[in-house]
Amino acid sequence: MKTVNPLTFILMTSALCLATMSSAMADSDQLMPIQTPPSYQQECAACHIAYPPGMLPQNSWRQMMGDLENHYGTDASLDDETVKQLTQWLESHAGTYKRVAEAPPENRITRSKWFVRKHREVRPEVWRLDSVKSAANCAACHTGAERGEFDDDNLKFPTGLDSRSRRAWND
Repeated sequence: MKTVNPLTFILMTSALCLATMSSAMADSDQLMPIQTPPSYQQECAACHIAYPPGMLPQNSWRQMMGDLENHYGTDASLDDETVKQLTQWLESHAGTYKRVAEAPPENRITRSKWFVRKHREVRPEVWRLDSVKSAANCAACHTGAERGEFDDDNLKFPTGLDSRSRRAWND
């Protein structure tokens, strides 16, 4: 029987642990990669939060970045170099796990099956509150949205939430 060099064993075990941790992170509540290009925050967060790339599959990001002049009713055009850089970054950090395997309708995160399931208890009038405006305004309720943190432990009531919705919130 062949023995394994202890150093080789340690390196192989470490590699396996890192691979397991990175795939676990991909489906965790912390989705924003550490190395986020400044242009992503500068360009995308000018109008909405800079959504973590893991929220959509590669093809959704590719389609979205290929049609920025028609970005959900807004012309979000960028110079070619920035588009190339951001597309490459978004695709390399796109979601690959089960819940984002299927592109949502119109590549809208808020229409993805996992988003709809996670927010099924939110009544339609909550999305229309002045403090929320739409389901795309994650920061209205998720205090860590700007950092890509969406866990249920750090939620806040949006301004104007009625008592009926507050009770349902705690269920």
